Amino acid sequence: MIRLRILDILEEQNHTKYWLYKQMDLSYQNFNRIVNNETSSIRFDNLEKLSTILQCPIGDLFEIINTENLDEMG
Repeated sequence: MIRLRILDILEEQNHTKYWLYKQMDLSYQNFNRIVNNETSSIRFDNLEKLSTILQCPIGDLFEIINTENLDEMG
């Protein structure tokens, strides 16, 4: 499973979700779904915005989670 690392990156950069929300120009509901990995898709323009605002390569926004470990835990 792939997840977005937005909250991790914000913490590393000492920024808040609210700070990012103000930069993104999205509804709070859509923003919150993206940040909390509650969406199954994300638009390329939103990925580009995230990459630019957080000043990181797009690839750094993603992390692969081993789903076998999740199955064993739940």
